Amino acid sequence: MITDKTFRHVSVLKEQAIELLGVKESGRYFDGTLGGGGHSEKILSLFDSTVVYATDLDERAIAASKERLKKYADRLFIYHDNFKNFAKIFDNGEKFDGILLDLGVSSPQLDDKKRGFSYLAADERLNMKMDESQSLSAYEVVNFYEESRLEKIFREYGEERFSRTIAKRIVEERKASPIETCGRLVEIIDKCIPYKFKRDTHPAKKTFQAIRIEVNGELDGLDKALYDMADKLKQGGTMAVITFHSLEDRIVKNVFKDLCTGCVCDRRLPVCVCNRTQKCLPLTKKPIVCGEEELKENPRAKSAKLRAIKKI
Repeated sequence: MITDKTFRHVSVLKEQAIELLGVKESGRYFDGTLGGGGHSEKILSLFDSTVVYATDLDERAIAASKERLKKYADRLFIYHDNFKNFAKIFDNGEKFDGILLDLGVSSPQLDDKKRGFSYLAADERLNMKMDESQSLSAYEVVNFYEESRLEKIFREYGEERFSRTIAKRIVEERKASPIETCGRLVEIIDKCIPYKFKRDTHPAKKTFQAIRIEVNGELDGLDKALYDMADKLKQGGTMAVITFHSLEDRIVKNVFKDLCTGCVCDRRLPVCVCNRTQKCLPLTKKPIVCGEEELKENPRAKSAKLRAIKKI
């Protein structure tokens, strides 16, 4: 059995997110990215009548969280599913008092080198699957995608300025033999990045991020899922979302802005003709970021941003 000792994950911005949720007695909450269970545990610990529904794609995370949170088993309902299927999972009329998403890859996924997420996992096979039952892996992306598609992924998902050079070199290298390991891919990428651009960050960081996003479809349908969740919030209910890179944050920011916007008609018109109504209020004018103490404990949280809205 996988226990909490083998799947240890430090929840980022936990206290700030829970405060924004305003957890209350007998509340109904959704944790769309269960992970190590840190956020759900905090919610469940505040009242003995609070109920949490959670989803996660990673069966190892689910197993670890079930073990960690077994004393809350009668109030915690976990689904091995993608939070983007929220509308299908919860197709009844019940609504939620709060919804929380902690997006991105977890520390245990990065640290388990056999899962092939990390550019530090030199000898491990390219993988990067959050849901290990899915077919698409990093190996297929790197070895079978056309050069133009690779270039687009690296440019859009990794915001990599040398995307064209990297894509071209990958295609050339794989003609000789398949690119099977994280280490070999790192070597190929490293040759494409000028020295002066390697000083501040690992040369493969952006490309690995881009491949991971593609493998797991991290951005696909995120905006729709956010709208679906907002519709399922009770009046006064809160949705909080933690992001870890600019692409996710941009989507969350734009959806939240749209949900918090009412009439957009020309003010000179005597009546509204756009029929837009404001659905939510912003709880964070600017994203909340980690403080110095939290960054000391978890340096990977440096890029984390927390945004929240409240249903009107």
